[in-house]
Amino acid sequence: MSKTELLASTVVLLAISAAAASGLTGEASPIYGVRVPEGYREWRLITVSHEAGKNNDIRAVLGNDIATNAFREGTRPFPDGTIIARLAYVYESSPENDKVFPAPQSFVAGDPTNVQFSVKDSKKYADTGGWGYGQFENGVANPSEPLIKSCFACHMKLDPSTDYVFSHYSP
Repeated sequence: MSKTELLASTVVLLAISAAAASGLTGEASPIYGVRVPEGYREWRLITVSHEAGKNNDIRAVLGNDIATNAFREGTRPFPDGTIIARLAYVYESSPENDKVFPAPQSFVAGDPTNVQFSVKDSKKYADTGGWGYGQFENGVANPSEPLIKSCFACHMKLDPSTDYVFSHYSP
């Protein structure tokens, strides 16, 4: 192996090691470079929500340990290293569940639609309130730059005292 090939191999290994050490894996989202955090499905539940209207979905909001502690303690702004995950599912009625009730009333999470991540790094994302965003469908980053650019445009409409986060902790 030539010195050039050895150097190239070392650079690749270091990049892979850095990504693994950060816990962020897979394809990066456009603009912010956010990746799917390893093990995010094991994070603690922050809250759930139902988005009516055009989306009409149900959402589980999860947080890594830094996010969970900040939500519980009311720490704002959120500390660097906070990662918030929003898992969205089709909001649908459950005919199976409704069979046991006197009237249709049961709604459940249907097929998944997407997963979004908000990552706090006040230096890296200084231009967007310290937050970087990513959206993924079936584990693949949504390549739409206009969609990803719209994340902070929407979040910045919130009261700055929320640190541009929609969710509230539901104990």
